[in-house]
Amino acid sequence: SEELPGDTCDSHAGELDGAREGQALPGIIKASSPLPDGASLNSSTLSDGSQDEEWSFTVPTSGSMSILEAIPDVPVHSNGAADPGRSARSAASDDEYLEKNIPIEAEELSFEVSYSEKLTQAPKRNRFKKLDFKKEDYVLPKFVVQKTRFGLTKAEDLSAEDMKKIRHLSLIELTAFFDAFRIQLKRNKTEKVKGRDSGIFGVPLTVLLENDRRKDSGVKVPLVLQKFFEKVEESGLESEGIFRLSGCTAKVKQYREELDAKFNADKFKWEKMCHREAAVMLKAFFRELPTSLFPVEYIPAFITLMERGPHIRVQFQALHLMVMALPDANRDTAQALMTFFNKVIANESKNRMSIWNISTIMAPNLFFSRSKHSDCEELLLANTAAHIIRLMLKYQEMLWTVPSFLIAQVRRMNEATMLLKKPLPSVKKLLRRKTIERGVTSPKTSKVLQKSPSTRRMSDVPEGVIRVHAPLLSKVSMAIQLNSQTKVKDILAKFQCEN
Repeated sequence: SEELPGDTCDSHAGELDGAREGQALPGIIKASSPLPDGASLNSSTLSDGSQDEEWSFTVPTSGSMSILEAIPDVPVHSNGAADPGRSARSAASDDEYLEKNIPIEAEELSFEVSYSEKLTQAPKRNRFKKLDFKKEDYVLPKFVVQKTRFGLTKAEDLSAEDMKKIRHLSLIELTAFFDAFRIQLKRNKTEKVKGRDSGIFGVPLTVLLENDRRKDSGVKVPLVLQKFFEKVEESGLESEGIFRLSGCTAKVKQYREELDAKFNADKFKWEKMCHREAAVMLKAFFRELPTSLFPVEYIPAFITLMERGPHIRVQFQALHLMVMALPDANRDTAQALMTFFNKVIANESKNRMSIWNISTIMAPNLFFSRSKHSDCEELLLANTAAHIIRLMLKYQEMLWTVPSFLIAQVRRMNEATMLLKKPLPSVKKLLRRKTIERGVTSPKTSKVLQKSPSTRRMSDVPEGVIRVHAPLLSKVSMAIQLNSQTKVKDILAKFQCEN
């Protein structure tokens, strides 16, 4: 294919992506002025859309909007960039701002006790306590995981069979977790869309991985996605607005068609692709999946959880269980994606892509539903999805660690399975002894048992000894040594002597 004349990355550096992900999120709230000291976002203010004399919110007048209490309000442009009053040089990253102005005390998280069990043990007043977000609280708190006796286990360290058990246990735990808040976890039915069987875009992750494993059996993330990461990392990490600005529209269309036709045959020429087109196609890759990377059907439960304003720690625990319940292909892809985005965020001072901007832009591509929703429901979905992405980006190092309480349950399940497959030695020994005592073995078997020293050792019965039962006598049982002269009257005489 020929390159179109005059179309270069630089000539379209200012062209906005046609999707305008930043504007696609109506839930980004703009304050007309900074919040007064001590002010907080409460549900009554947001639920009726009323405006205060000093500060206001652009929200619909219908529906409960208290979810926005868990999504801190930061003065931003409509495109999600930083406050225009702050220059590019002075707009330090969120973490730098916190380190300079707010002392951090890392909170310890324990993976050894079930999350739902902790909630049932916690006082009810603490469980439903609402938090007040001040203007500097938009930086998420820092967590560290408590050390355990057996160390920490990553999801990739477990076998496929064990991870299957982890997924089932996580879903049960997630249901119990929401039950503690009296939230019903209902998996809403989503419209099933049949994906393509070949190509790249619109093909299910499992099909892509099946094709890729013909080339490399150890692949866990689609190869085309890894190529998109590489192209952006080569020259686009410091490119300003890398995920907001689009490349050449004609080239993007041309590359998409070529990828669908040539990628699996290893005939696509990656060297001609610009990092900007790679970023555009990365977003399109996730947006065109038959089902979203993350299960949008759990969003209603997360919305209710966030409306009740629990601590970020509780939100993390719910998200942790959701990640553990993801299918292998989705979880591995999500881990690679969040690792890549954190590389982008690390260059925020140059590319202006903060954790807030990345989450705002990518949320519609990673959480989407083809079902129809009202404007208010769309707003809640957009804000919740963006908040979940922020949590994943902030705590991605911990999200792929399997909680120790789930590991312990899997270990017990494996031990129980082994016991069912292998009878206990003592049971085998007892059955063999009973068989010998009752004399129910066939002549052939009896002959073998008599000739086998190992069998006699296992039964612990001396050769030539039988046990006689006489329930009508006071001496009901007795071991009798037999010989060639033994008769029944001799045995009866022994019982009479004992009696």
